[in-house]
Amino acid sequence: MQYIPKEKLNLGTEPGHGNSMNPNQMPLTMQMLKNIPGWLKNKYVLTMLGFAIWILFIDDRDLITTHFRHKVELKKLEQSKKYYENQIAATRAELDQLKSNPALIEKYAREKYLMKRDNEDLFLIREK
Repeated sequence: MQYIPKEKLNLGTEPGHGNSMNPNQMPLTMQMLKNIPGWLKNKYVLTMLGFAIWILFIDDRDLITTHFRHKVELKKLEQSKKYYENQIAATRAELDQLKSNPALIEKYAREKYLMKRDNEDLFLIREK
């Protein structure tokens, strides 16, 4: 084999041959790639950026939709808290009345627990 220098091979050194384009003749994508800083071309930085975008915006537990989901859940929990506080207040008022009025205890036992006296018969009529 014979060694031939590059200059003699004429590999793209003449105008119109090979990759011998000056910067004004480069395609637009190549010019844009040259303007990107080197640290953004690093595969580790790109991987971390992709991971961050995935976690923040795309994943099921992403930052944005989770925030709104939690707001909706908080509103529902606050509504149920108000409901149960009202139920507790009503139950306490009923309990105070039951403690003070023995006739009310009998009425409550008959209505809620279907209790009866020994000499009574109880008939239940259910409406459809």
